[in-house]
Amino acid sequence: MYVYFYSKNASMIKNKNAPIKTIIIAGLITGTLDILAAFADYYIATGNRPEGVLRFIASGVFGKAAFSGTTMMIWLGLLFHFIIVFALTIGFFIIYPGIKLLQLNIVLTAIIFALVSWAITNLIIVPLSNTPSIPFKFSNALKAFCILVFTIGFPLALIFRNYYKPAKQL
Repeated sequence: MYVYFYSKNASMIKNKNAPIKTIIIAGLITGTLDILAAFADYYIATGNRPEGVLRFIASGVFGKAAFSGTTMMIWLGLLFHFIIVFALTIGFFIIYPGIKLLQLNIVLTAIIFALVSWAITNLIIVPLSNTPSIPFKFSNALKAFCILVFTIGFPLALIFRNYYKPAKQL
């Protein structure tokens, strides 16, 4: 019975036994893509090295001290970035199978994931943190949202669709 079940549903069993691996891979991919996009955007906008992005993230906890602190602030900024990305990844991983709308269309799922990520980050995390206040500009918000569609939305939508897809009948 077990062998029969395993052979008929091999891909489902393989996937269902690897949720932590899937979350780690998804978090590392999306976190890396997102921070690289932030570095590129920051460099294009300011001509400065990417450490400013990481210091800004670290300032969420350490305030102004993050901008004049040691290189440890840069590493902490990177750590905080990945903590946020992994929290979002875990949240999306949990809700994905329960919301049928997310399973209908990859583009729609990517847009929803990006919108939720943007909202959580910009409307909850940043206002509750010690980061310097940045005036809202629609063009900047739109650019950030588009970046999130491609760095978080699409990768997570593809990874989760693959993870949760039903096993093919042999």
